[in-house]
Formats: sequence, structure tokens, C-alpha cells
Amino acid sequence: MKSGSFILPALAAMLALASLPAQAIGRLADITIVDRETGATLPVHYAKGEYWVAGRPGARYAVTVHNRLGERVLAVPSVDGVNVLSGETAAWDQRGYVFSPYERYQITGWRKSSSEIAAFEFSSAGNSYAGRTGRPANVGVIGVALFREQPPLPAPPVVQEPLGQRRDSSSDNRLGRLREEPASPAAAAPTPASEAESSARSQSAGSLAKAAPAPSPKLGTAHGQRETSVVTQTTFTRLQEQPNEVISIRYDSRENLVASGVIREQPVRPPVPRAFPQSDNVSYVPDPK
Repeated sequence: MKSGSFILPALAAMLALASLPAQAIGRLADITIVDRETGATLPVHYAKGEYWVAGRPGARYAVTVHNRLGERVLAVPSVDGVNVLSGETAAWDQRGYVFSPYERYQITGWRKSSSEIAAFEFSSAGNSYAGRTGRPANVGVIGVALFREQPPLPAPPVVQEPLGQRRDSSSDNRLGRLREEPASPAAAAPTPASEAESSARSQSAGSLAKAAPAPSPKLGTAHGQRETSVVTQTTFTRLQEQPNEVISIRYDSRENLVASGVIREQPVRPPVPRAFPQSDNVSYVPDPK
């Protein structure tokens, strides 16, 4: 089980080819994408075996994580294939945010230090952080790997020895070491330690049309303006090496998602001719002048 120092956020604030109206994704935690300019949670669309959201070019956004469990959870977030804390090409065993039981928190940007982030901002793929650092292959996807915590080992029982039969110190030490060993070999296997910066306590039915070429540049996530985001550190031991759950959300502009068939727009219906258009209007008492 992997143990290390991780970010601790502050206490804060299938349906095939159909839209899920502003719903979260996830089993251990609810994951949503929020437009920070409007405060709206982006509707989720399920198509082609994946979840999608439509972003607005130039808008800042946040990845909201709401822990659904009555225990701590580690969330390792990535944007465009990049770890948002370290800037490394993303991998499961990297650092992340530790969430207290039932805690909700918004991850709002690329972590620059223990007190600052650079805001997530929808932009052209060419202006994305991943693209500008030579890693454009995974632009357009947001990921969260979730890990449950290894429960603490129970304290060894206290042995009360009869008076006059005290052991020497070396014997006591050997007994203590034996009692501290885990019961199962798997739990005893050594794992590499990982270091992570700490987390922010700041605020931070028309028929399907044939797919057409995308009319606008693909969206990515830029390295936006700096914002204050104070962080603290905590420790966390993972229950297992692989994530208990991995959540992946693709994103692009609405125009591109409509063009690719991910979003189906309702056709505009022309007005229906009426035989008595004037008689169909119901009149009520008008306001006085």
C-alpha cells in the first residue's frame, strides 16, 4: 500500500446518447465540472462510450469533488494528461488531494506553490498547458483517480506481567516488533513513499445527424491567471496500489460536440397554421394607463 504526504483540501464550500442534466459522475465521489464564470454545473452527455461536457472558450472552470464516503479518500486529478499538482505526465501513483468524510471541494487550477494556483481556463488546444509543454496527445480529457485509505492497524494488547517476573529490555523489544507486524504478507509488503504538496483551504429528439468536421479548434485547458490557494499537508496510506475508481470526462466546445454527434440539438419546429388565430388568444383585464 502506498503511503505518503498528500494535499488536504479545506472543508468548503447511461443514458445512451442522451444528456444527463447537470449530474455528477462517480461511485466513491461525485465529480462535476463547474463553469466559474456563471456558477453553472456543466451538463454531462454520454456518447460513444464516454462522458462529455461542453466548455466555453475563455471561461474559467473547476473540477468539483464530493466525497460520498464516511472515510477519507485520495483524489489524484489530471487535466489533458497532466497531473495538476506536479505538472508531470499523469500517473496513478502521483500526489493528489485528500478529502475528509463527505467533504466537497473545488479544484480550480494548476498548483504553483503551497499558496497559489494558475486557473483552469478553456482555450484552444494550441494554447493549452499540455500543448505548450510538448504533450498535446491527451488534450481534451479530465481525469480523477480515487483511492480508499488503508485502515490503521489495531494497537497491540498490553501484557500485564506478574510482579517479580519482569523481562529484560531486549526481550520486550522483540515482543513489540512481533506484535507490530501485519497479519497478512500483502499488508507487510514495502511500498515506495510519495510526497505531495498540500491542499487548498481557499476557494478556491431529432434524429442523430451524420458527424461533420469540427467547425472550430479543439478545446484544451490553459495556464490561467494566478489565484490565492493556501495549502496544508497530510499523510495517506492507500488501501491498494491501483485506484478503487477512475473517472474520465472528455470535453470540447459545444459546436464541436454538436458537429461530432455527441450533442443532439432539438429541431426548431415551424409555427402551426391556425384556423382562428384571433379567437385563440385569451384576453384578460389590461393594466390601467
